[in-house]
Amino acid sequence: MNRIEERLATLQAKKEKAFITYLTAGLPNMEATAAIVKAQEEAGTDIIEIGVPFSDPIADGPVIQQASYEAIQAGANLKKSFELIAGLRADGVKLPIVFMLYYNTVLHYGLENFVKKCQKIGVDGLIIPDLPLEEQGPIKQYLTGDETILIQLVSPVSAGRIGEIVKSARGFIYCVSSMGVTGQSGSFHKEILGYLSDVKKQSPVPVMMGFGITEAKDVALMKDVIDGAIVGSHFINLMREHQFDPQAAKEYCARFKKELNLM
Repeated sequence: MNRIEERLATLQAKKEKAFITYLTAGLPNMEATAAIVKAQEEAGTDIIEIGVPFSDPIADGPVIQQASYEAIQAGANLKKSFELIAGLRADGVKLPIVFMLYYNTVLHYGLENFVKKCQKIGVDGLIIPDLPLEEQGPIKQYLTGDETILIQLVSPVSAGRIGEIVKSARGFIYCVSSMGVTGQSGSFHKEILGYLSDVKKQSPVPVMMGFGITEAKDVALMKDVIDGAIVGSHFINLMREHQFDPQAAKEYCARFKKELNLM
């Protein structure tokens, strides 16, 4: 098992749900990103997704698109994102870290070189939203160990393919809760419970719900089906509101985590 699987196994043993956040690397700068990650670890956040800035983030809504644009304007890129993770590990950060990025970034760097770099610096998982199951073969040939694993996504339109997508999954399943792009708060798919239940029945790994979540209460109706929640766009907005103050991140994450496990 790698860090993601170990953390989730520990949570399941304690019958707790996972809290996962998303943060764009380099927003507003790499130093601030590192400080916010450390604050979240102190708060008890279970897994952090670090978004590698990309010029055309097609799966993301306006909040993350803008975050990516601003990070790139400030000098963020894949090289500096690698340096960010290496620095966090050197500073003793142990919580699981997932890179969320687009496949063109990986291809440009070179599949084998990219995977080796992730394994070397401590990237525990990869989420690549524009890489469908049928096209994962080339990168999977390098993801053969425990250091870095590929996280699978499913959406409300995946009904006939859920079994195929999850059968060899590792870490967790990222369940997209709404149609469209990230950040659409309150617009959960009308048949979300049935969809999540189908995924849960077929998945060999924990099931996480993302897209449109702001507070723990947003997933109250799904609490008996999901194994955790993912907050992305709202977390970025929160950080903006508080001038990227690590203490604000710490307080929000600690409260969300507590409320998530009191429902």
